[in-house]
Amino acid sequence: MQLHPKGFDLSLDRIRGLLEKLGNPHLKLPPVIHIAGTNGKGSASAFCRALLEAGGYNVHVHTSPHLVNWHERYRLAAKGGSQFVTDDILANAIERVEAANDGQKITVFEILTAVAFVLFSEHPADVVIMEVGLGGRFDATNVIAEPAVSLIMPISVDHQAYLGDSVELIAAEKAGIIKAGCPVVIGFQYFDEARNVVASIAERLSCPLSIFGQDFVAYEEHGRMVFQNEDGLIDLPLPRLAGRHQIANAAAAIEAIQMAGFTITEKAAEKALMVVDWPARMQRLTHGSLVDLAPAASEIWLDGGHNPGAGLVIAEALGEQEERTTRPLFLIIGMINTKDPVGYFRAFVGIARHVFTVPIPSSDAGIANDALAVSAQKAGLSAEPVHSVENALKILRDTWPTDEAPPRILIGGSLYLAGEVLRDNGTPPV
Repeated sequence: MQLHPKGFDLSLDRIRGLLEKLGNPHLKLPPVIHIAGTNGKGSASAFCRALLEAGGYNVHVHTSPHLVNWHERYRLAAKGGSQFVTDDILANAIERVEAANDGQKITVFEILTAVAFVLFSEHPADVVIMEVGLGGRFDATNVIAEPAVSLIMPISVDHQAYLGDSVELIAAEKAGIIKAGCPVVIGFQYFDEARNVVASIAERLSCPLSIFGQDFVAYEEHGRMVFQNEDGLIDLPLPRLAGRHQIANAAAAIEAIQMAGFTITEKAAEKALMVVDWPARMQRLTHGSLVDLAPAASEIWLDGGHNPGAGLVIAEALGEQEERTTRPLFLIIGMINTKDPVGYFRAFVGIARHVFTVPIPSSDAGIANDALAVSAQKAGLSAEPVHSVENALKILRDTWPTDEAPPRILIGGSLYLAGEVLRDNGTPPV
């Protein structure tokens, strides 16, 4: 982080040059499932991994950003399921990539992506799951020449400074990972414009194409998940990940795996949906140092979603919890200054009683807590700035009336904040 800038280089020249010095490890990989989108990339990665591993495949996974520890970005195939890369193997790979770069100008993300290619080329596996960092067309992961499948998850407006200020422009950037003749799966889309842009690019490049709602569907029925495509219908348990949106995410992963040429039995798919795990995405916190500070029997959820699209699905998921058990909802939110806080907060109007806004110490781009409270108020919410998540939880505990049901608490707005919470709570990803 001291050696390299945190920004993004919107070209592929530097990463290609570095990879050539390293012997082009990106050309020595097993089949790659390449995933882009504004929201749902991480969930799709988690579902793909769970499905493939339940099917007996050895899987490497690259995701970003990490929450608590850097090695979370890299899972290496292992007996019994992939594991985070060990510190010594990761450090060695970083040192070799740094040496090959030889002091040339490059970003942190480009270095870390090159590290992924080195690690995955040197350790055997049946398949690689590779998540895009930002956008698609100029993302450092987009040196993959022939992906087994390109999976495009929900697209909405985010990172406008880099990707454009309309859904159509952003969709075109995301669709930049599509390669001629290679299979494409388009997951559920909130905007017809986004789906149409991606589909037209895939068709122009003569790609086998499968679209959610057209070529495959999934829905809840009698407390189960029904998945259907041209091969037939599968009756599955609801995904372990909370929220109805995870049904569509799981369906996209199932379709992508099949389009990539991997066979997963119904029994394996059932197991996968029951064990899938993705930290900081509607993650229920049931124990830990921070949980102990909240009012007794509080229901605490953690979600790092940070744009208006994420706000909508999080609010919907919390609405589902409210249908099961009525509790007053409180938000503890921190955000960085590249986001749309008012758009995010609007999703919670009418369901959240109060918002505590907090700073994000781990990010120099955090929105000041008082300014964030003003954004929440502009969206129509009751809000106040506080010093920290710990502070907010203590305020709730010390003022909670004994005759009211314990609160439902969402901590979110940023993956940086989510990482701090998992670290301080003593429950980092494993």
